[in-house]
Amino acid sequence: MWRRAIVGVSLIVVGALSVPPAQAQDQAFGVTLGYFVLRSEDGRVAGDALNANRCIDVTFECEPLLFDVSDFNGGTIGAEWLYGIGDYFEVGAGIGFQQRTVPSVYEFLEADDGSEIEQDLKLRMVPFTATVRFVPTGRRSSFQPYIGAGLGIIAWRYTETGSFVDVFTNDIFRASYVDSGTELVPVILGGLRAPVGDAFSIGGEVRWQRGDAALSEDVEFVGDRIDLGGVTYQAVFHFRF
Repeated sequence: MWRRAIVGVSLIVVGALSVPPAQAQDQAFGVTLGYFVLRSEDGRVAGDALNANRCIDVTFECEPLLFDVSDFNGGTIGAEWLYGIGDYFEVGAGIGFQQRTVPSVYEFLEADDGSEIEQDLKLRMVPFTATVRFVPTGRRSSFQPYIGAGLGIIAWRYTETGSFVDVFTNDIFRASYVDSGTELVPVILGGLRAPVGDAFSIGGEVRWQRGDAALSEDVEFVGDRIDLGGVTYQAVFHFRF
């Protein structure tokens, strides 16, 4: 899948670069503010740690934690640089940040004193993206819908910290499980923007990404993978120079 994605994006880049440049090429710096929605419970990769903590699609003895995958949805912030090629294409590079900490407890277990057995689950993603965009109405029109595709490298970190129960002995113990890494993912986007004056533009964008990463066996999470896929809905603000 990654080879096909890389080849496809490479062809788009080559096609864009082959377009004769306009007399005045421009660049833009942008800031994005948005909301990231993870892939839902029924669409996540097999072995995903969030589903496994809910005892979904597991084949071993398991005590579910009480939380929803949607609890990890949250705000995003980012920045990007765009470079115009001809009248209808532009290439871009960007960075984003999304982090969410979700409190959980065991759904059916409690401590001897009747208190909840609590944990914090945290997922952080920092995507670095390279994209190519096509603006069918032209980059200097007053109404600029666009579509694009690209590749992202997601720097991710997933942690589980708090109190846990040994399902074989029922002993409660405190622990912190941490893993991190990077993953290459395809990115597809579409949006609409409009100029405000000569140097600014505002708009909205939807950005889709799909990918997952293997969790280290040494850390001993309940699941063996973490699904990084989802959709970002964001407002975009650009300054052209």
